[in-house]
Order: sequence, then C-alpha cells, then structure tokens
Amino acid sequence: MPTTKNVYLKLIFPIFLLSAFFSCDTKKPEQPATSKNSNEITLIRLSHIGGTMGEYRIIKVTKDSIFAEKGATANKTHQEWASAISIDTWKQLISSINVKDLDYIKSSPSQQSVDGIDETFQIRTAKKAHFYVNSFADPEHYKQLQLLKEQLDNILPKEYK
Repeated sequence: MPTTKNVYLKLIFPIFLLSAFFSCDTKKPEQPATSKNSNEITLIRLSHIGGTMGEYRIIKVTKDSIFAEKGATANKTHQEWASAISIDTWKQLISSINVKDLDYIKSSPSQQSVDGIDETFQIRTAKKAHFYVNSFADPEHYKQLQLLKEQLDNILPKEYK
C-alpha cells in the first residue's frame, strides 16, 4: 500500500501545482493614463540610401535634437553631425505634417535594385509609426513631406543638404 500512496502523491502533486499556477492572476497592472496626445509626433527620420557608390544620408529629428550622417560605402567615407534644437524649431518642422493624412500617402517600389536611391520617411507618433519609401511618386499626398524636407534643409549645415 505505501507504494500506491506514493504513486498517487506523485500524480496529484504536479496536477495541484499546475492548477495553482494557471489559476494565478497573470494580468499586468494597468498603466496610469497619460495625457500624452496619441497623434503627437515624436520622431522624424529621412534617409536617402543607394546608388552605385552605396551613398547614404540619414537625418533623425526628435523634439530636442537633430542628428545627421552621410557617407559612401564604396570609398568608406562617413560623417556625422548633431545639434540641439529649440521647441520652436520642432514646432515649425511638425507644423507641415497633418497626422490624419499620413495614412493616405502611398509608397513606391524600391529603386536600389537598379542602382537607384531610395528616399524613406519615418514619422512616429505615440500611437503609430508611418513608413514611406519613394513616396514622391504620389504627388497628391507628397506635398507635406516635400515641405518637411525643405524645412530640414534650412536647419542642416550645407554639407548635409
């Protein structure tokens, strides 16, 4: 009889542990509601990548800073530049972007496969990240991105334009 009791205990104990484990409340505590606007732009990234020499130019802008880098992989050149920006400059940059219209912008196929240069935009909000590749082929909706590019060129040093 003692061996039978041990077998039952060996079976019942794991079942008890499993049932206790699965009955535990595994919900994460609720995060406090934030007053952050879900359509507020948090990041803008523009890049031009491709070409026969493997050229690249990448610009990343957040609410308080701008970072730019450029170079070519064929001749192994690389330069970087970074600077703080004022809140007024940030507001001016994002003023050209209507977040509600971002879903309508269309991307086009990559041109890198034929030694072309791809222009990519990334615009992040607290709610969503928007990515566009060669959206200049959509002239109706590209206007706000074109204006954004022009405003970025006003901020960047001459060698990064």
